[in-house]
Amino acid sequence: MTVPWLLSRRAARTPDDVCVERRSELGAAWVEVRAGEFEEDVIRAARGLVGMGLQPGQTVAILGATSYEWSLLDMAVQYAGGVVVPIYESASAEQIRWILADSAVRLVLTDTAAHAGLVESVRTPGLLASVVYDADGMTRLYAAGADVPESEVLERKEALTSDDLVTVIYTSGTTGNPKGVELTHGNFVASALNILVSEREVIDTPDARVLLFLPLAHIMARIVFVYAIAGRGRIGHVPNVRNLLADIQAFSPTALLCVPRVLEKVYNAAEAKTRGMRLKAFRWAARVAVDNSRKSFHGPVFGLKREIARSLVWDRLTQALGPDCRFAISAGAPLSKRLGHFYRGIGLTVIEAYGLTESTGPAAANRPGRVVMGSVGQPIPAGAVKIAKDGEVLLKGPHIFRGYRNDPQATADAVDRDGWFHSGDIGTIDKHGFATITGRKKELIVTAGGKNVAPAVLEDRLRGHPLVSQVVAVGDGRPFVGALVTLDAEMLPGWLRNHGLPRMDAASAAGHPRVLEALQRAVDRTNAQVSRAESIRKFVIVPGDFTEDNGLLTPSMKVKRDEVLRRYASTVDGLYRDARGPQAGGGRRKRGARRGGRS
Repeated sequence: MTVPWLLSRRAARTPDDVCVERRSELGAAWVEVRAGEFEEDVIRAARGLVGMGLQPGQTVAILGATSYEWSLLDMAVQYAGGVVVPIYESASAEQIRWILADSAVRLVLTDTAAHAGLVESVRTPGLLASVVYDADGMTRLYAAGADVPESEVLERKEALTSDDLVTVIYTSGTTGNPKGVELTHGNFVASALNILVSEREVIDTPDARVLLFLPLAHIMARIVFVYAIAGRGRIGHVPNVRNLLADIQAFSPTALLCVPRVLEKVYNAAEAKTRGMRLKAFRWAARVAVDNSRKSFHGPVFGLKREIARSLVWDRLTQALGPDCRFAISAGAPLSKRLGHFYRGIGLTVIEAYGLTESTGPAAANRPGRVVMGSVGQPIPAGAVKIAKDGEVLLKGPHIFRGYRNDPQATADAVDRDGWFHSGDIGTIDKHGFATITGRKKELIVTAGGKNVAPAVLEDRLRGHPLVSQVVAVGDGRPFVGALVTLDAEMLPGWLRNHGLPRMDAASAAGHPRVLEALQRAVDRTNAQVSRAESIRKFVIVPGDFTEDNGLLTPSMKVKRDEVLRRYASTVDGLYRDARGPQAGGGRRKRGARRGGRS
């Protein structure tokens, strides 16, 4: 069984079912594409690729924003017997050169002339001229296949096996050249068929509608597209999050695929728009939502509270997320338990999942109706998760990759003799099989006192504060744990207004006593969840933010920790020049620190 088999199966069974909706040329409407029509489009594009000289087994790179055409061409390459190599839009010229050379890419499909020019600047031997898949480019692609019979494409499709490569995905990585993860058709099909069983309510119902806005170069968005075409739902594409709320209103999804930061931003933005009595009402309604999720029994008094909270706050938020949205699939980092309960309390169930490129996306996930807040759920059907003696998360199953491209030693280091993939993450599993991820093994902080500290536990909790954009905990080999913090410039104006402070930029706010006091309270609340040896004793606000553009975030929004520590080495040293204790702008956990609400 192969990925093209999944699409052909749907097109044969229900050719008139809508499987994709694409933006109209003017972008004002969504055009339905039926399963039979989509497969015809795929075959037509595949004929063009064959006509351009693509041979079975050759690699084709796709470089562009998330779009209908990206997914169409992804499937077309597969139907033509090729292997897809996705490249992030943000990739540097050197990264592109490395990927083209390492995977011996034959053809690059890209969405803009600028991207095509970037590819041309690092041209590798044997590379054909890039195809820009705008309207004119697609016309030329179809024309190239005019003399290629459909039977040629179908023969190539039928010749594929589950052991054949479907894609090589280069992990964005935080250091060095990215590694190429080789995934087979069997990996994709195993993931799809098992997820359609375990997450049926989310992805495999006739009314399921999923909006993709994360990069298709990442496994998360890519595999969800496959789930959608393999099941009974439909999927839509938008290129980024710039107009996300408007895009959600237009598409009206039943499920969102996102990272926790998106859910944090939605909540913080809603809170920032209120002030005075309305702010108090918002926070009261948020507490009611959390209670609504946590409690198994609700009496008439609570029922009245719930209706008031719904009319005051909940309805506005659910309308912003789309009136039909019932699920949010969240992965990439932990979501705070409180925020998970809040969203479930207002009617949006957050399905936290865990996986890597090497596991073809999800290796574990919560199920609708079986959600344990703070966990990433149970192993997917046919998969297995266990914890090694040192706390590392090990994965096994038909969804685990076959190896790293041109790097047998790295493959041998990652997959042991019994077939267990060593993920590099650390975590725990409870007696019911629900896994919790606490951080990356290589990122563990070992203080001078010998205490092992998982920085992600601290960072993820502190990042939930509306003033905070990014956090990096530090302290390896040092006397205590400290933190580098950046301010969220988008949320800052609303926070200042709600606290009766004048407008100021982030640089000015970084030294304002009220801002520092609010962050100290947030640190105290974070510290209340861990032991004293693990607590943040000092913090410093660093200028600017960590972004993909300045090289401090990966395309999947993960902090490049090593690069941050290198760039801010003198700032980190400054935290420890006076090791006698906390100072202004950083602090010790206070016995009477308030834990509820947020300042």
